[in-house]
Amino acid sequence: MEFTGVVAGGSAKAQLLGYPTVNIPLKEDISGIYAAEVRIDRSLYPAVAFADPVRKILEAHLFHFAGNVYGDQIKITLLHKLRDTKVFTDEASLKAAMDGDAAAAKAYFASQ
Repeated sequence: MEFTGVVAGGSAKAQLLGYPTVNIPLKEDISGIYAAEVRIDRSLYPAVAFADPVRKILEAHLFHFAGNVYGDQIKITLLHKLRDTKVFTDEASLKAAMDGDAAAAKAYFASQ
């Protein structure tokens, strides 16, 4: 599944937990955590992505990218679903899940 959109600001919660993201609007009714690729200009970056149908946002943490792309159009391709969405009651549990999601996405890319 491919999604194109203009990068907008988010809540910055993921960034505070060590996972800065690029965020685009999500119109489709999908959810979950995915191994993904993000195209910025002509470059592709491996990522872990979260499709949040409640906030109507698709956010991706790129593994090998540091830069500001606010206002730029990007494409996020969801390659492999890692797990369903869960609700976490504390930041420590959320951070542990994010660490596991990033590791699972990296393992997916290593196996390709």
